[in-house]
Amino acid sequence: MNGGIVMGSLKRNSDLELVADVLVIGGGPAGTWAALTAASSGASVVLADKGYCGTSGATAPSGTGVWYVEPDPKLREEAKQSRFGLGGQLADSEWMNRVLDRTYDNMNKLGAWGYPFPQDEQGRPYRRGLQGPEYMRLMRKLVKKAGVRILDHSPALELLADEFGVGGAAGVRTQSGETWSVKSGAVVIATGGCAFLSKALGCNVLTGDGYLMAAEAGAHLSGMEFSNAYAIAPTFSTVTKTAYYRYASFYYEDGTIVEGAGSTRGRSVIARNLLQNRQVYARLDKAPEDIRPLLRTGQTNFFLPFERVGIDPFKDMFPVTLRLEGTVRGTGGIHIIDTNCATKVPGLYAAGDAATRELICGGFTGGGSHNAAWAMSSGSFAGEGAAAYALGLGGKTAQRSLKGLSAVTLTEKASGKPDKTDSFIRAVQDEVTPYDRNLFRTDKGLDSSLGRLDKLWSDIREEPVQLRPEAFKAREAAAMTATARWMYESAKTRTETRGMHKREDFPQLDEAQQYRLVSGGLDKVWVKPEPLGKEATVR
Repeated sequence: MNGGIVMGSLKRNSDLELVADVLVIGGGPAGTWAALTAASSGASVVLADKGYCGTSGATAPSGTGVWYVEPDPKLREEAKQSRFGLGGQLADSEWMNRVLDRTYDNMNKLGAWGYPFPQDEQGRPYRRGLQGPEYMRLMRKLVKKAGVRILDHSPALELLADEFGVGGAAGVRTQSGETWSVKSGAVVIATGGCAFLSKALGCNVLTGDGYLMAAEAGAHLSGMEFSNAYAIAPTFSTVTKTAYYRYASFYYEDGTIVEGAGSTRGRSVIARNLLQNRQVYARLDKAPEDIRPLLRTGQTNFFLPFERVGIDPFKDMFPVTLRLEGTVRGTGGIHIIDTNCATKVPGLYAAGDAATRELICGGFTGGGSHNAAWAMSSGSFAGEGAAAYALGLGGKTAQRSLKGLSAVTLTEKASGKPDKTDSFIRAVQDEVTPYDRNLFRTDKGLDSSLGRLDKLWSDIREEPVQLRPEAFKAREAAAMTATARWMYESAKTRTETRGMHKREDFPQLDEAQQYRLVSGGLDKVWVKPEPLGKEATVR
């Protein structure tokens, strides 16, 4: 590449230098659909994944439902209304239509490409769910067949840009220790959400990296107050399949019922008991006998932890906790401005959990089904948009003079000081994990946490990051801290209870606040309302 690239404040040549029309960052469902769609549009594509594309992320180890609805007007309307009220009436009907249409098409394509959908007694394929391992194995195969260059174990550390917009990214390869850079006409951020290293299954690569990189480029975020999702899980397991707890009754240790506890509207009851050191137990005793074998087949990894400790979850009580999933099952993410999932920054697109899901879910969790539909549809939209944008540049990508956008200095020199990354991570987890700070919010509590988070961000900004395989961990600490600040500033601004956002000091929904909250900023976080009439439209 001409003259190298300025990474942070360091001008250097990367060990691996590539040029492509489109760079996709992230190798989960959204990233692979974006890469596949961009390649099918005639663009050259590189996909960089923090882990191994096809096995990393929240979808790969699990089964998931999919928001797949036949194109029947009555069924579609029922599907749209199912979450509209729960989400605080912030979703958009036209976006839901687009996602339902594209999800229907893409699921049918998966069947044609060889995904082994189960069949009912009449021989019709059941397309309302996907098994993560088979799904992502197929997506990796399709992406490679389309000619996409995959960089596994290659976390991005920063975006690259010039005066015309985003033009690539740079990072490290954790297995070889090499640095890499890609010059591209457009970039799709598909890095997933942020679960704050809570050990939820498949989520330890999901640390808000894409949010931070996008914000460093000048992009905005939206719906970050709807980012406090907690999932029910056994205390001895990382598997967070809350949908199965619809079949559960909840008990205290002596066998008495925990009144009001449940998987949809009763998680707060569980949290309040756990805050008082009252252990809650569950038993899947509401599951009819005839469907129990089907439940085992549908989510085999849900049952493995029980088998290891000799518990029959249908008959035996087992202790449960609430594990933070943050924006992975929340709805906040990068703000998009048109139907191609473009951000306000030229050349930058967002898809999947990295992008806001308010457009189809409002302020209530998309769970598995809506998020799965959003991943494959928004990935397709972003891939199409990024390819069209990049191909419109007319072959000038390789000549761009780019600089890195990291808010933290990246350097080749060791500082000689103790590495503070682990302490930074623990500090941000201390602010976002406790139920009485994040799930049950108050003005006083939010202010208190923000004071500590702002100080933490300042401390992180002062610590240079050495370019070595472990550099991505320091960037994770910065991303989680930035994410927490956008979450809490947005939560402080929304003085009501709406969707999953609960304010103890404002327990009612306020009709005057039926708008979205857009946020941004690094050293100084800002939040502003956006009227629902300003929907993302084709530019």
